[in-house]
Amino acid sequence: MIGRRAVLAGLSAVSLLDIVAAGAEPAAFQGVRRIDPDLDRIVSGDAAIEVLGSGYRWAEGPVWWPAEACLLFGDPANNVVHRWSRSAGVSTFLSPSGHPAPVPASITEPGLNGLAFDASGNLVAANSGSRAIVRIDPATRRRTTLADRYEGKRFNSPNDLCVSRTGTIYFSDPTYGLAGGDDSPLRELDWCGLYALLPNGDVVLLDRSHRRPNGLALSPDERTLYLALSDEKQPQVLAYALDKDGRPTDRRMFRDMQPQFDAKLPGLPDGIKVAPSGDVFATGPGGVHVCSADGRLLGIIATGKPVSNCAFGGDGRLYMTSFDILAAVPLTNG
Repeated sequence: MIGRRAVLAGLSAVSLLDIVAAGAEPAAFQGVRRIDPDLDRIVSGDAAIEVLGSGYRWAEGPVWWPAEACLLFGDPANNVVHRWSRSAGVSTFLSPSGHPAPVPASITEPGLNGLAFDASGNLVAANSGSRAIVRIDPATRRRTTLADRYEGKRFNSPNDLCVSRTGTIYFSDPTYGLAGGDDSPLRELDWCGLYALLPNGDVVLLDRSHRRPNGLALSPDERTLYLALSDEKQPQVLAYALDKDGRPTDRRMFRDMQPQFDAKLPGLPDGIKVAPSGDVFATGPGGVHVCSADGRLLGIIATGKPVSNCAFGGDGRLYMTSFDILAAVPLTNG
């Protein structure tokens, strides 16, 4: 795997006592680790994790499709978006999902990555392969490029996104999809940015200070934007305070995953989802870190493998894309 994938590792020779004290769990553990009793209102400690599909190179970007009562998720390295439903299981939804064939050797993740639905029911995606933010009509599969440049320069490889109720699309632009990563000759921007794509088509650079910006999510009132840093030097989730126009006014640490990373649990901060209650589900070392709105770690949902992202289903379950599998766990308040 590339860059961030290479640091996804198992448990080193540390004691179980040290790991539990750090709020983590053994790398091979599969299930729900209850750290705070408040977790019980969200997910049961004895909830079983069900594997729904397997055999992917790197499953990513799950999103629930309410109109069809199914889940869409990507496998960017294989240039496919899959569809899962309870009645039909896993089937192909888009192939190729991102960069059209043939894919040049300079692109290592040609497919769509982060997925979301806008207010009109269109699929909005971070197209790592074609290095753009795109909109797709899910019925016709017709695509529209919404943005592929900032001030005339091509994006690196857009990775994840979220859509506000006003139609603003927040997205991250690291270099994961490019062969050579930061050293790729395709790069036209010398930073990995956090951006806002406004409804009028303007692209606004919000932050260019991070090495590995990745997963994004908005709080229920849309006054906080969460950003995961898939950075082995800074494995954190940040929270940006937004003004009434959706622009950052302040930045703070929300969740530091350094203890779990130091314990060599599998994964890095990656995808994020926020429940209507304000609880934050942030993937990271060890699995999905379930946090209260004030940042307390309540528990970790572990598949035994790195978890790239998660999504709330309309059926009361949390769906997780986890390395080569798609998995789900029932939520208490689902």
